[in-house]
Amino acid sequence: MALIQCGFFAQTLGLSMSMNVVIPERSYGIGVEASGAPAGGKYPVLYLLHGLSDDHSIWLRRTSVERYAAEYGIAVVMPEVHRSFYTNMKSGLDYWTFISEELPHVAQSLFPISGKREDSFAAGLSMGGYGAMKLGLRAPDKFAAVASLSGAMDILALNYEGAPLSQKEYSWIFGSVEEATGSDDDLLALAERAFSAGVTLPKLYQWCGTEDFLYADNIRFRDHVRSLGIDLDYEEGPGDHGWGYWDTYIQRVLAWLPLQGRA
Repeated sequence: MALIQCGFFAQTLGLSMSMNVVIPERSYGIGVEASGAPAGGKYPVLYLLHGLSDDHSIWLRRTSVERYAAEYGIAVVMPEVHRSFYTNMKSGLDYWTFISEELPHVAQSLFPISGKREDSFAAGLSMGGYGAMKLGLRAPDKFAAVASLSGAMDILALNYEGAPLSQKEYSWIFGSVEEATGSDDDLLALAERAFSAGVTLPKLYQWCGTEDFLYADNIRFRDHVRSLGIDLDYEEGPGDHGWGYWDTYIQRVLAWLPLQGRA
């Protein structure tokens, strides 16, 4: 796998941003065509999203995702989004537009990765689990599968004294709880609207540890989605909000992805 540490200017944010990308390496020889490339020369891609207090480097620093991805011949794009909750903020920048529209365009223009729905996936942990599921529910035409690990699945439950996301930050991102309820940032409302509209959703995967402080929020999302009749692959087990579990379950996610041509 090749590792590219990439800085670029994000037009939607007016900021210089960073992403780490790992891509399968092709074999070259003198007078020999490249080998190891998929049909069409473009690799499937997993957009792998970080949590609230992390950045684009964290998945490589705390897991062996590069080694795991090599087994599947998949590229992994790991962007930074600061503490934005992957949202067009009420009092801030348009991070949702960045992550859902600009980032895939930039990544596809710079690297040999596919832009096809069937080759595009998203996953993340905590805030990033929320972001991945929002990509699946709001941009279902762009992703074949999305996965949340210990995700912040119910933003209406995040506005309390002592929460990891302060009440001041909450208002900057979502506005008031009343404004957030039923909005395009409310995953439960997004699931209802997608179901009512008969939208073809990507495959959905959710995992949370039973000792995680977000466990109740994950159960609430799981039960709501299943009550609508939406297919959801759900797993849980002993575990808290920690990297030991995420390192294990990102391997499960990679094995679960509907990669084309897999036996």
